[in-house]
Amino acid sequence: MKFPIRRLVLLFAVLALVLAAGCGDDDGNGESRAPEVTVEEEVEFPAGSTMAELADAGTIRIGTKFDQPGLGNISLETDEPEGFDVEIGKLIASKLGIDEDDIEFIETISANREAFITGDRVDIVIATYTINDERKQQVDFAGPYYVAGQDLLVREDDDSINGPDDLAGKRVCAVTGSTPIARIRTSYPEAEPVEFETYTECVDQLEAGQIDAVSTDDIILAGYAADPKYEGKFRVVGEVFSTEPYGIGLPKGDTEFRNFLNDVLEDAYEDGTWEEIFDATLGASGETAPEPPPVDRYP
Repeated sequence: MKFPIRRLVLLFAVLALVLAAGCGDDDGNGESRAPEVTVEEEVEFPAGSTMAELADAGTIRIGTKFDQPGLGNISLETDEPEGFDVEIGKLIASKLGIDEDDIEFIETISANREAFITGDRVDIVIATYTINDERKQQVDFAGPYYVAGQDLLVREDDDSINGPDDLAGKRVCAVTGSTPIARIRTSYPEAEPVEFETYTECVDQLEAGQIDAVSTDDIILAGYAADPKYEGKFRVVGEVFSTEPYGIGLPKGDTEFRNFLNDVLEDAYEDGTWEEIFDATLGASGETAPEPPPVDRYP
């Protein structure tokens, strides 16, 4: 049974889309603008619930990444976080009656996501966070809100890597504490794994010729390939070798809050908001919005 989201009127106004790399309307600086979500009225929640506490506080702490184009990165125009994950966070905040100016976005890298949740550094994490059984031992997940797949980013002129079976003897970079680096180590032991704290460091090493490939989720790599900073330098191989369901991380055992978050996602799927957010962010990489994945209401 879905937990009822009690609200009066929420107005969603979709602004003009300004897509990067020459896609869509352009305001002259290549930045894309996501739909602006405006909260019209206050909302009410059961006393003592996490939703009521956040709504009463008028703020929410959201952990996200600051270096992944299209998903979570710092805008060169506004110096604020932007991207698909960021906009999902703004949508959740709006359903709590919290304006986007009152959201505290906290930079969260792959290695510290569970620690930030269990240590009360954040209220939720939306940071290309793959749902898996190991992580469920420490935290809970709402979603998934997107399903990606692990792929490879290589230099445009490198035709020696066309899939994971070509990685023997190759230096492959992924971030510390991530699912991709673990999979490279276990499934492709003849590759030479290289670790950094962020994917931007990996991509910069690829550009400098210090590594041969970057491996993470296909949509993350597509964002880098489409970034004007790297235009024409890289290509995504296009041979996906995993399934990565992205979830919203939250404290373990807060079923009421998890149900609320799942309701927000399902409503966004049904009314088209999710697709609008995708088109305005990840759409800049040339990706077309897929069918949104069904949420998993596990016990």
